[in-house]
Amino acid sequence: MASDGYDPIRMEIFKSLYASVAEEMGVTLRRTAFSPNIKERRDYSCAVFDSQGQLVAQGDHMPVHLGSMPMSVHAAVRAVKMSAGDIVILNDPYEGGTHLPDITLVSPVFDAAGSKLLFYVANRAHHSDVGGMTPGSMPLSTDVFQEGLRIPPVKLFSGGKRAEEVFRLILANVRTPREREGDLTAQIASNRTGERRLLHIIQRYGAEEATRYAGHLQDYAEKMVRALLRQIPQGTYAAEDCLDDDGIRDVPVKVRARITVQDGRLEVDFAGTDPQVAGNINAVRAITESAVYYVVRALIPEAIPASSGVLRPIRIRTPEGSVVDARFPAAVAAGNVETSQRIVDVLLKAFGEAIPERIPAASSGTMNNLTLGGINPRDGQVFSYYETVGGGMGACSFQDGSHGIHTHMTNSLNTPVEALEYAFPFRVRRYSLRPNTGGQGAFRGGNGIVRDIELLTDADATVLSDRRRSRPYGLMGGGAGKPGRTTLVGHQRRRRLSSKSRFQIRAGEHIVVETPGGGGWGRPRARQKPGKAK
Repeated sequence: MASDGYDPIRMEIFKSLYASVAEEMGVTLRRTAFSPNIKERRDYSCAVFDSQGQLVAQGDHMPVHLGSMPMSVHAAVRAVKMSAGDIVILNDPYEGGTHLPDITLVSPVFDAAGSKLLFYVANRAHHSDVGGMTPGSMPLSTDVFQEGLRIPPVKLFSGGKRAEEVFRLILANVRTPREREGDLTAQIASNRTGERRLLHIIQRYGAEEATRYAGHLQDYAEKMVRALLRQIPQGTYAAEDCLDDDGIRDVPVKVRARITVQDGRLEVDFAGTDPQVAGNINAVRAITESAVYYVVRALIPEAIPASSGVLRPIRIRTPEGSVVDARFPAAVAAGNVETSQRIVDVLLKAFGEAIPERIPAASSGTMNNLTLGGINPRDGQVFSYYETVGGGMGACSFQDGSHGIHTHMTNSLNTPVEALEYAFPFRVRRYSLRPNTGGQGAFRGGNGIVRDIELLTDADATVLSDRRRSRPYGLMGGGAGKPGRTTLVGHQRRRRLSSKSRFQIRAGEHIVVETPGGGGWGRPRARQKPGKAK
C-alpha cells in the first residue's frame, strides 16, 4: 500500500479499466457511424468523467477534442439537471464547445438503483455538415452565425426517451439529415456502451472503491506533471509564430506564449497574442487549454493517466478577445483546426529553449481542411465531404520525422481512396508523398502529401489551411520544412489558391492539395542515420 492510501497495482488495474471503457466507446462509435469522416477517418473522441465532471480517462483519440471536452461536460452539468437515462447534446463554442461541427453528447452514470450519480461519459464527433453558409460547415465566415446550427446544452434523451422535437430541429437545419441522424445514433450507442461498462466495474469492485481510484488517478497524474516540471530548468521562456492570414485580411496573425517553470508549477501566458480577427481562425479558450494539456502530456515519457490532474499544476493566462480566447460572436471554424496547431508550435518552441533535446522541430502545422458539397449524380442526393490531409512530422534529436502523417492536435486517419470514391462523386488522380519537402538536418523532417481529387459533378469547395507562406521551423540548426500549396486545375485554368479559399469547382476539374513538410533537427553537416542518437 502506498503512503497516499492506494495500492499501486490496484491503481494500474483501474487505469486500464477506465481507459478501456473510453476505447470501447470509440469502437462502438466507429463501427456504427454512417459518415466516412467518423467510420474511416475516426474524427471522434470518448472519455470518462467523475461525478464532479473531472476527467478520469480518455481513449487515444483526437487531442484537440480531449483537452477541451471537460469544458463541454462542465457546461452540460451547469445548464441541465440530469437524471438516469438522460443524454445532453451541445456544440456551442461559447458554451464549452470548440467549433460547430464537433457535436458532444454527455450522459450521467448512476448506480443500479438510479439514485446516486457516480460518473459521466461523453463523446465528441465531427459531423460533415451542421448547416451554415457552405457545405461542410467550415466556411470563410466572419461570425459564428454563418458557421451552422448552434446547439446549447439541451436534453437529447430524457429518462431514456428520445426528445423527438430536438432531433427534428437539428435534422431540419443540415444538408445531409440521414447521415447526421446515423452519426448521432452512433454517438448515443457509444455513451450507452460506456454506461454499461462502468456499471460492470461498479458491480465488481463496488462504487466506493471505483470512485476512490478515479480520484487517485487524477492525483497521480498531477504528481507526474510536477515531477516533469522539476526536471526542466527553472526560468521563463518565450516564443512566437504566425498564421498566414485569417482568410479575410492578407495579414499574418501572431500567437505568442511565455512559459514560466518554477517549483513544480507551470504558468503559460499568451500576452502579446494578436486580438481576435474578422476571419474564422479565432480559438475559444477551450482549444487553448487543450493545446497546453496536449503539450505537457506529450513531454512525459511514461504512461501517465489521461486525467484532469495533468492541468492542476498549470496556470493558463489568455488575453480576452484574442485569437486564443475569442469572444462571442467571433467566427471560430478554423480556430479548432488551424490555430490549435500553431499554439502547439509556439509552446514546443518555447520549451525548446529549456530542453532542446526533448523537443521536436515543427511538424506541418496545419490540418489542410478540405470541404466539398453538391448534388451526387448517382442518386440525386446532397453530399457533404470533409477531410483533413496529413503532412510531414518534425524531426527530433534521435530520428527523422515521419512522412505523410497527422500530427499534434489531430490524430485522425485518411479516408481510403476506395471508400472516398465509393461514397462521393470523386476520382482520386494521385495520392502520394511529396518528396524533398522535409527540412534538412542531422535528422530530417518528414515529407508532406499530394492529394489530387477530380470532381465528377459541380461542387462548392472550401479550403482552410496554413503554412502556405510561413514554413515549419527547424530546431538546433535544422532547416525549415517546405510550405504547402493548393491548386485548382481544369477547363483551361490553373489557379494557385490562397491558404483559406472558397470557390466553385466544375465537373472534370480537380483540386491538388500539397501539404507542408516537417522541420529538421540539428545542423545538416552532422547528418546521422535515423535512430542513432547524436
